[in-house]
Amino acid sequence: MSARPRRLLILGEGFSHDAHYGKTMRGIIRYGPDPVVAILDSARAGETHDGIPVVGTVEEALPFEPTVAVVGVATQGGRFPPAWRALLKRSISSGLDVESGLHEFISDDPELIALAREHGVELRDLRRPPEGLSVPSGANLEVDAKIVLTVGSDCAIGKKTVAVELDLEARRRGLESVFVPTGQTGIAIAGWGIAVDAVVADFLAGAAEQLVVEGAARGGKLLFVEGQGSLVHPLYSGVTLGLMHGSAPHALVLCHRAGSTEIEGCPGHPIPPLKDLVALHERIALPRRPAKVVCLALNTADLPDDDDARAAIEVTSSETGLPADDPVRFGPAYLLDAILARL
Repeated sequence: MSARPRRLLILGEGFSHDAHYGKTMRGIIRYGPDPVVAILDSARAGETHDGIPVVGTVEEALPFEPTVAVVGVATQGGRFPPAWRALLKRSISSGLDVESGLHEFISDDPELIALAREHGVELRDLRRPPEGLSVPSGANLEVDAKIVLTVGSDCAIGKKTVAVELDLEARRRGLESVFVPTGQTGIAIAGWGIAVDAVVADFLAGAAEQLVVEGAARGGKLLFVEGQGSLVHPLYSGVTLGLMHGSAPHALVLCHRAGSTEIEGCPGHPIPPLKDLVALHERIALPRRPAKVVCLALNTADLPDDDDARAAIEVTSSETGLPADDPVRFGPAYLLDAILARL
């Protein structure tokens, strides 16, 4: 690892405005420990995002003294858009380490490897699985901690954010809590973890087991595991089931975007009623540890008015008979109280 201070240039070309495909950028800005000194997106050059300057080129970012260029987008399929290759090469040629969480590994690319060697920088793939993964051993059921997993009605609706917010609130209360990262943004925030969607399918549950074991070894008596995918998503359901069975949670937090009725990007695939989703997750939980959905985290970002957001939360709670709130908009205290009461 480089000994230089980490000052981040986030590469968001074409996606920095998009809360879905730019979610990695947003997660790092909101929760990451390292300063973000600039964001690169030529379509928004001259603007600011959360007070951070947006630049049009790598060269325009250099006066802000970045040391690491971080790929801040999560594209469908995890591949680089064609125009990004030149962007990666300019970052390397400018002396920046490059970190990527996409499925297309930069540290396997001969041209980028040679360029990085020439300029003395590092290429890091956050999604590369560790060696030696296997199937679960049963250690997930022996972990000396209470495990809470966030699950969802769709992708990119806030499962990671909810887990981070609950962990932060638990630690503010003095609880021995650890956020368990299972995706590239979570890894960028926490500095450890496994991107479970890049693991061989047979070993996915084993990777999830390894993560909760490590979370407990890091001092967690309460583990908030970042959820992935959705059981009802026609593209990404498999990762959700493997994560559910491998992490063996004691409790589930169901996440949903207010007003959503259809899987984003998959026309014709409806989102079932929330009450049915609660029953589905409880029915499919690991039989040795039959976890219950203990509360709902509602993403009300599309509702500009707080009164409308509170009304949507009340409807959600009435529909499911469970505590509900938006932990970003109104704080995570109420949901954490609900979780602790059930654990």
